Amino acid sequence: MSNRYTLSCLHIVWLLLMAIPSIANDSLLISQLVKRIAAMQVQTPGDFPAGMFPTYREYDKRRNVFKNDDNIFFTGLIVVTLKQIEPKLSASDQEICKQIYRNALPVYNKFRNRKGLPTYNFWQRDTMEVFPNAGWLNLMNKTHSLPEDIDDTAIVLQALEAPDSVVQAVHRLMQQHRNGTTRQVKNTFKAYKHLPAYSTWFGKKMPIDFDICVLSNALHLVLKYKLPLTEADSASIQLIREVVRQRQYLTHPDYIAPHYDRPAVILYHLSRLMQLHHIPELEQFRPQLIADTRKIYEETTRFMDRAITATALLRFGAAISRDTFPAYPDMLTLTEENDFVFFIANMASFLPNPFKNWIGKSGAGKFYYYCPAYNNVLLLEMLTWENTP
Repeated sequence: MSNRYTLSCLHIVWLLLMAIPSIANDSLLISQLVKRIAAMQVQTPGDFPAGMFPTYREYDKRRNVFKNDDNIFFTGLIVVTLKQIEPKLSASDQEICKQIYRNALPVYNKFRNRKGLPTYNFWQRDTMEVFPNAGWLNLMNKTHSLPEDIDDTAIVLQALEAPDSVVQAVHRLMQQHRNGTTRQVKNTFKAYKHLPAYSTWFGKKMPIDFDICVLSNALHLVLKYKLPLTEADSASIQLIREVVRQRQYLTHPDYIAPHYDRPAVILYHLSRLMQLHHIPELEQFRPQLIADTRKIYEETTRFMDRAITATALLRFGAAISRDTFPAYPDMLTLTEENDFVFFIANMASFLPNPFKNWIGKSGAGKFYYYCPAYNNVLLLEMLTWENTP
């Protein structure tokens, strides 16, 4: 055996031994996160229904004043994300996840359409409410309640693993709520006004509202269930393609995704969609998306933005460096910092141009959402992606 061969073998062994503590720490952290998430799920009804994960909102003009907000959005997202990563978890952690799914099951019906349609609202429909615990805003509970939306519906149907027949029925209903069917979009770029893409809302009286993260979630449902693409599906892909081609996720995130509003979150959504299904219209932009995601990943000072852009890079097929992450014990603390915004309730998103842009930038009618359990899920997701062979 040559000295060079011996040295090479010793070098490989040394690298493997150096990796063992990191792998062991990740495994420990993954199990801690699963248990931590389960502990955050409400067991006894009170401020939130049993089975829900607590969520809080703060108004742009009163930052750091948090109100309880019992929406289905984050509970649905937590279940959907856990189901996607469950096969990568240990057997004991998988059992904990399954109990989380079971605990959440009774909650979904509270948010279902009151006439029995398989569509879902952001807020409860069994007791109508707009911005729960919002004082004078609750005077509008009956007169200005929002209709069901495509975003929450797509998320909840995947959380429930709804039968094909139900998803097909919802897909048919979605065709009635595309741009140009009953109304024309009045608050997007001129180049997009003719596209028959999906609106965010199911309500016929609601203005048409484009949001490419909502469109990504809607298409995720359609592609996951392998439904035949309709004109609205193709138009939604075309809209996303044009936004990506012009890199408007960087230059106008609040305008093209008013309910998500941040480049890191938009890129996270795009990576999730493109990882699920090969979409030729988007594939040519993969190098651009990787470069833009990596720039945010390397430059951001927010730990959770680094976590979701790391996941996006891994989904895009790019590598990440652990050197940019804090030490193992600090991750749990940083994960639950409340400066991370994944979702925004933006009342200006309904308004026509130019008011959507003016009022949106002022922050009036803008609410930021914080869900500690979902932050933990996003870190768990990143760790399981990173440790996938």
